[in-house]
Formats: sequence, C-alpha cells, structure tokens
Amino acid sequence: MKNKFDMTTEENIFLAKRNIVDYIWKSANLEGVNVTFPQTYAIYEKAKVNDVSVNDILTVVNLKHAWQTLLDGIHKDELEISLFCKINAEVSRDESLAWGSLRTGEVSIGGTSYIPPIPDHAVAEEKLRQIMADDGKSATEKAIEVMAFGMKSQLFWDGNKRTSMLVANKLMIENGCGIISVPVEQIEAFNTVLSYYYTYDKLDEFKQFVYDHCLDGISFAGRNQSDNELLDLTDDQLSSGRK
Repeated sequence: MKNKFDMTTEENIFLAKRNIVDYIWKSANLEGVNVTFPQTYAIYEKAKVNDVSVNDILTVVNLKHAWQTLLDGIHKDELEISLFCKINAEVSRDESLAWGSLRTGEVSIGGTSYIPPIPDHAVAEEKLRQIMADDGKSATEKAIEVMAFGMKSQLFWDGNKRTSMLVANKLMIENGCGIISVPVEQIEAFNTVLSYYYTYDKLDEFKQFVYDHCLDGISFAGRNQSDNELLDLTDDQLSSGRK
C-alpha cells in the first residue's frame, strides 16, 4: 500500500488548516452528531447557532481543540499511548468518564460480538511500537493501522474513533501523506467494514476502504501522483452544508 499523496509537512499542515472545519464536521457526523456544515462553521468561529444541542456544540468545540493540540504537536509529540491520552483529553472533555485516561472497566460495542479487553498500558504501547517498527509499510498504511488499533482497542470510555483518527493524522501530516477523513456519504459503509474488522479481526478490507475512500490530499504537477484532490470549500458548499 503506497502513499497516495506526496506533500511536504508544511503543505500537509496547510491542507489541514484550510479544511479543518470540514474535517470537524465529518468527524462529528461519524459520531452521530446531527450538525450541518454551516452550523459547524458557526460553532468553530464562536458565532451564535440555532437548533443545535449543548452536547453537540461541545462535541464540535472539543474537536476544534483536539485539532489545535494535534497541529501544535507536529514533530514534537511522540506517537505513543501518551499522545492518545493527550488527544482524548480534548476530544472527550466533559463528555466522558475520566477523559484522557485509559479505560478501567468493561465496555461493549454495538453491532458486533467483540468485547474489547480492559486496556493495559504496556501491552498497548508494545502493539503501537510493532506497527510503527514495520519498515515494509508506507506511512499511510501505518497510519491506518494505528487508527484501526485505537478504535478496536477502545482505549477510552468515549471518543475512541475521533481520538484514533486524529492520532493517525499526526503520522499522515508529518509524512505528507494527506488527511484521513470519512466522507459523510461513506459513513454507513465505513461503520460496516469497521464492524467486520471488530468481529473477525481481519484488517485488509478496512485498510483498503480507508485508502480508497477516506484520504484527502493535494495533487501537485510533476510529482507522479494521480486521483488527488484538494478539498476547497466554496460559498455554495458553505450555504448548503454539503461536500
């Protein structure tokens, strides 16, 4: 699985900042938060917004802070379990039990028979180290595996998908590989392949789906990349709330 995009870290940071509201909107919708793009934009800009619950506003604000924390830590924070905790502390602030700390009790996941074990810090750290140490895989493939690991492990009481995707995007950005973001129209299919991975522990289908449908980037002439597109939010998209 080759890198789909070829950017510098600075170019990738530009992409992330330019489209950050879009990524927040999509992440919120992935969690079942019924918020439109214009509403997300208003919340991000601290403007007044109508017909959005306090909890949904909190989800968007927390994602904003989590993205800011992520971008501030590019090439500074190590990709370790401590980073998962740091991001989750922003993602789940005032929404979860013990946000930013590893889960200490049992949970179940809807739609699958898989029951994630209570996380052990040393075991989780070793699994993460193994993913990162595989020199035969591209940064994109490692990032997708890091995301899958975090989601299936259910390291935290809440916010595991948001946290894991953000941590994976640190690796993507640092290596100029683009951004992982699930399009709203692909959410149902994404959850289907994720549930299959949870149940049967077969990762290939999930990785291929993310690679095919959930990567954003900038295509530059002469860099031998294809099918790449820079997300650009137009006035029409802003008014309609659709990509």
